[in-house]
Amino acid sequence: MTETTVIRNADWIVAWDGDSGSHVYLRDGDVAFAGDRLVHVGGRFEGEADREIDGRGRLVSPGLVNIHSHPSSEPMNKGMLDELGSRRLYMSSLYEFMPLFRPDADGVADCVRVGLSEVLLSGVTTLVDLTVPFEGWVDLLAESGLRAVAAPMYRSARWYTKNGHVVEYEWDEAAGRAAMDAALKIVDEAEKHPSGRLSGMVAPAQIDTCSPELIRDSFAAARERGIKLQIHAAQSVVEFHEITRRHGLTPIEWLDDLGVLEPGAIIGHGIFLNDHPSACWPISRDFDLLRDSGAAVAHCPTIFQRRGITMRTVGRYIRNGIPIGIGTDTYPHNMLEELRHALINSRVMTGNVYDIRTADIFTAATVGGAVILGRSDIGRLAPGAKADLFLADLRHPAMRPLRDPIQSLVYVAAERAVRDVFVDGRQVVADGAVAAFDLEAALDGLEAAQRRAEEAFVTLDFAGRRHDEAVPYVYPLGDRA
Repeated sequence: MTETTVIRNADWIVAWDGDSGSHVYLRDGDVAFAGDRLVHVGGRFEGEADREIDGRGRLVSPGLVNIHSHPSSEPMNKGMLDELGSRRLYMSSLYEFMPLFRPDADGVADCVRVGLSEVLLSGVTTLVDLTVPFEGWVDLLAESGLRAVAAPMYRSARWYTKNGHVVEYEWDEAAGRAAMDAALKIVDEAEKHPSGRLSGMVAPAQIDTCSPELIRDSFAAARERGIKLQIHAAQSVVEFHEITRRHGLTPIEWLDDLGVLEPGAIIGHGIFLNDHPSACWPISRDFDLLRDSGAAVAHCPTIFQRRGITMRTVGRYIRNGIPIGIGTDTYPHNMLEELRHALINSRVMTGNVYDIRTADIFTAATVGGAVILGRSDIGRLAPGAKADLFLADLRHPAMRPLRDPIQSLVYVAAERAVRDVFVDGRQVVADGAVAAFDLEAALDGLEAAQRRAEEAFVTLDFAGRRHDEAVPYVYPLGDRA
């Protein structure tokens, strides 16, 4: 029998208005779902209910759609990469430091549990997980209760530096092809997962680490399966110069030349177009090319703003019709903080508070991400849509005084106000606690993995530095004597 749940007398509801094609606020109404589908949004629900939830003092919102995340690595970097960038590699930490600080085999599952818990606690109900696959990964995604898109990453080369100012690439195209074949098997398994909540995405890792053939064949494999492809591109100055050096084309131009800058492709980051102040490549027209292509962009502002880098600007992309979704490329995997940072960075870059509005970015994080993923049944509260939603506490001090609940949630309260999350009608967060995982135990395991990574750091670093030399503590350790 299908169980019916009603959230009764919610103070505020972010409902979907099909006529206007936008979210609207409703006041003092009910939201009801039967099984995995919404059956009523706004007004009084008069049907029979198996469960009633008191909606007084609550905002009911569609669940957030996160189209780019790395739970298997990023939670590990907390306290390590907060203010660390390569001084001689345009302030990115990708090449000199990130490869040195990864969870080992004993720590990766706890890393994932922490990352998945963070996204759930920030109101995310759909997640694209870009991960180098490991044993048990898909099972963890299913266990989390999320609507998850497994995007197993693979590549033809690894990057490294021997001196901190030159990035080199070690190529093994046969290994890249084998990794692609293995990844596609995982994608196919995810599409058939019995939970019905998992799906797959083709994910050649980075534009500069994948051979042209691997990228073309990846896009063909995605098209054949009727699913999406995502690739990191235009994400660093190093990568921009590497692609222009190899091909005489910008990263966006090269993707177009390969025939993959098309609808169905998602560009992870898409920051360094030819007209970005750091690119200095005036002969191209990347923005026009991207705008006209139909390809989407996954915008993840937090990881870049830590190093003084930001898109120019997400407001410009949205106004010009480039499909934009939001992701959490770093710790914390806090989607609501990403929305805040996207808004503020866009205004800082333009000096114009009207460059972008809160509705633009909340829409990108809900129906915008859903459309990019090819879904019309998530990211919105409307009868017939999936019962993917979260409840926020309007009485939380960070939400008060309350005038506009989404503005208070995005600019101030963020995840602190999120109390309950439902995916497919199943409660996956209850009163601020994740149902699937013992978060305290996962954090214990992750901290142990971090200590092991600190010990190994000196053996991996090209300069032989200890972790606390490469990343000094905020204050020196004093002598207790």
